[in-house]
Amino acid sequence: MNTQRKQELSNTIKQKAKKLGFLSCGISKAEFLEDEAPRLEKWLNEGKHGQMKYMENHFDKRLDPTKLVEGSKSVISLLYNYYPQELQQEDTYKISKYAYGRDYHFVIKDLLKQLMQELQAEIGTIEGRAFVDSAPVLDKAWAKRSGLGWIGKHSNLLTKQVGSFYFIAELIVDLDLAYDTPVTDHCGSCTKCIDACPTQAIVEPYVVDGSKCISYFTIELKDELPTEMANQFEDWAFGCDICQDVCPWNKFSKPHNQPLFNPDQRLLKNSKEDWKEITKEVFNEIFKKSAVKRTKFEGLKRNIKFINQK
Repeated sequence: MNTQRKQELSNTIKQKAKKLGFLSCGISKAEFLEDEAPRLEKWLNEGKHGQMKYMENHFDKRLDPTKLVEGSKSVISLLYNYYPQELQQEDTYKISKYAYGRDYHFVIKDLLKQLMQELQAEIGTIEGRAFVDSAPVLDKAWAKRSGLGWIGKHSNLLTKQVGSFYFIAELIVDLDLAYDTPVTDHCGSCTKCIDACPTQAIVEPYVVDGSKCISYFTIELKDELPTEMANQFEDWAFGCDICQDVCPWNKFSKPHNQPLFNPDQRLLKNSKEDWKEITKEVFNEIFKKSAVKRTKFEGLKRNIKFINQK
């Protein structure tokens, strides 16, 4: 395929992604992630994934998309905004903004399927798979490689125009395309995310110890919460946005326009007392089809009880 045709195809993909509501789209060559391999191996060897044992699985596939999707030639990375119109009231138990509305896995997977169908209708047979944080794909590494942003000191992807409150998804396909190039790092000497983390989970710039992160404790950890973390959650009952909230680049965040991400009003208005007294029935109503279901009713109650320990 000649260079002009590759560029045309890439432009078509980006235009269609934009029409479907994606913030941006970048494309990189499907190949072994040479730079990430030693970093991932070191991170796992040092146990920074805590009890997230699934991170140890499919090491080769995590680093090489051609092992994950046979015949793949390109990784199409996409960003989808989730910054909410309204935030929770002050002085309440906090839910991470990404989980305010419908579970993003389903919303974005549907959009990716639609994008794939539109591309097949226009271009012809395309083999590939869609991924939304649900398989061994290093989302941030691919998004960085395809020029959608740089990895910040808090290890999240950052983009100049929009900050970091977005989901990352991929289509890994068998098309030869025109590839984008990475952007430069714009964190500079700023250490706001490192300074603000109450559990010191950002152990050095660009390295997060997942086993110390409030999101890990409130979502991933199924055991009792460690007593040494008492009084350090700053009222976060599901997930944590502290490192993103303090990031200067997030002053550029604009509200999403995805109705499915709009929360039940009780999530925004509930006081601490309301959360303490929440019943399973009300939990199921507020978080119907929400990512908060991952921690379950008992998990949310456990987290709130832990925050209240003095």
